[in-house]
Amino acid sequence: MTTTTDLRAKIEQLEAEALDATNRYLRLAADFDNYKKRVRQEQAETVERANAELVAKMLPVVDNFHRVMESAPAEADDAWLKGVQLTLQQLDDLLLSMGVSPIEAIGQPFDPTLHEAIGHEESDEQPEDTVITEVRKGYRLNERVVRPALVRVARPVGD
Repeated sequence: MTTTTDLRAKIEQLEAEALDATNRYLRLAADFDNYKKRVRQEQAETVERANAELVAKMLPVVDNFHRVMESAPAEADDAWLKGVQLTLQQLDDLLLSMGVSPIEAIGQPFDPTLHEAIGHEESDEQPEDTVITEVRKGYRLNERVVRPALVRVARPVGD
């Protein structure tokens, strides 16, 4: 025969088991939620790395189009030049739509995270360690530097 004390003990045991099961469920749900967040973050980072690699591979092509426009001979066909200019504009617009922006260099203080110095030039017009010549344009993808700008930096005359 089951006594009241036995039934109360059984109820307490079942309540403890239910509480334990509820706690395990809550921990498991939290772990799964953290897992989903981590996977989403890793996917976003993978996409951003892939975009940065693609952009880095496209930049020499954009550079070459800019060089073509800068060095076009005076006798070049206007329609041909317009076609190259429109193609270059499409590439620039595509990069901009992907979040790519040029790094401002000339006249800026030298920043090793944005600029790569390839030399110095004497200047009494610019403060020391100011970028005075941009050899190759640098670019960012959102806030990440895809390619630093190659620059020449001012140094005082006579140093």
